[in-house]
Amino acid sequence: MSIPRNPMDPRAMLEMAFNEAPIGIVMTQHRIIRYYNKAFAEMFGYCGDELRDQSFAILYPSLDEFVKIGNIGLRPLRETGRYSDERIMARRDGSLFWCRVRGNSLTRDDPLAHAVWSLADLSHERPVIALTMRERQIVMHLGEGRTSKDIARILEISPRTVEAYRARLLKKVGAANVAELLSNVGGMPG
Repeated sequence: MSIPRNPMDPRAMLEMAFNEAPIGIVMTQHRIIRYYNKAFAEMFGYCGDELRDQSFAILYPSLDEFVKIGNIGLRPLRETGRYSDERIMARRDGSLFWCRVRGNSLTRDDPLAHAVWSLADLSHERPVIALTMRERQIVMHLGEGRTSKDIARILEISPRTVEAYRARLLKKVGAANVAELLSNVGGMPG
């Protein structure tokens, strides 16, 4: 895209900034994609208007993850109007990748009615290790510093179940502790 003919036209400059931003930006209504920029579409392997009016569910590894992550984000969106995490998302070709997601609700009383999200592809920093959906959820929450009790409350499972998952994850990735687990799963240096 080229600079608008009249570089003083604020509307044209804002449109260019949105479209050419180096990070994916999307506006949603009730988790339906309404507007997005080029980086967002390209990150997921789409082009043009292919994603417009589609459910955000098509960008998740499973419908179950779409529902559960949406439910997890509701409380912080209601309380602060903001939510962020790092999660695994799915490209058009089915390949999975780590993605940093940050969002602002424009309607805190109905947080998903209108929201703006930024998404950053972390695949160059964090390769995906084959984990189940529940394992990915546990890792996501451990990475945010939550305790087993906190995770259990959020996921509506028992703390003992969280501990069992944590132990299996440590064994699965050959880690001695949670810090090493997060480093191994996240593809970050130990």
